[in-house]
Amino acid sequence: MIKTVYIILWVLFLSAIVSAAGNDFTADIVSTSPAGTFTGKIFSTKDKTRMEMPQAITITRLDKKITWMLMPAQKMYMEVPIQPEAVVAGSEKMPGEIERKLLVTETLGGRTTDKYRIRYVNEGVTYSVISWIDKSSDMPLKTAAEDNSWSFEYRNIDLSKQPDSLFEIPADYQKMVMPNMQAMTNMADMGGEE
Repeated sequence: MIKTVYIILWVLFLSAIVSAAGNDFTADIVSTSPAGTFTGKIFSTKDKTRMEMPQAITITRLDKKITWMLMPAQKMYMEVPIQPEAVVAGSEKMPGEIERKLLVTETLGGRTTDKYRIRYVNEGVTYSVISWIDKSSDMPLKTAAEDNSWSFEYRNIDLSKQPDSLFEIPADYQKMVMPNMQAMTNMADMGGEE
């Protein structure tokens, strides 16, 4: 159960950072993290992204400032608000970025990329990532922690137009209502008092 929750949080995190320079495209994705290696598929257009992974499908809609997490087996979805300023697009500066250094130009997946070391600060902690930016499309093809603890990569990229229907909730899905955490805490407190 903990692994599934970790995977869901990881997918939500990834869906919030993959808006790639406004290009319409589809690609295979390979993500490595402490929870393991996961593969999936991404579909993207200017302000919409759909990620299909074995555990869930996420649709990020920057135009609506939300991410929907679809659970096909249950025909249900959850809705999570997003902060558009937290989205990294192409070679634009990351939130909190303090340094970007070009390391080398190299080929990744048959595409010519500029490989950068990017340092940024989040909640007072400095992080360092390596990012391979495609020279022709300005898309981040791969981003990895400098210590190799996680990575995210696009493979088999197809720069074709994506249908709008990919970025909508299917008509037969029901919205899952998350319990109010404060109400649950209050109920637990009342039951524990003697």
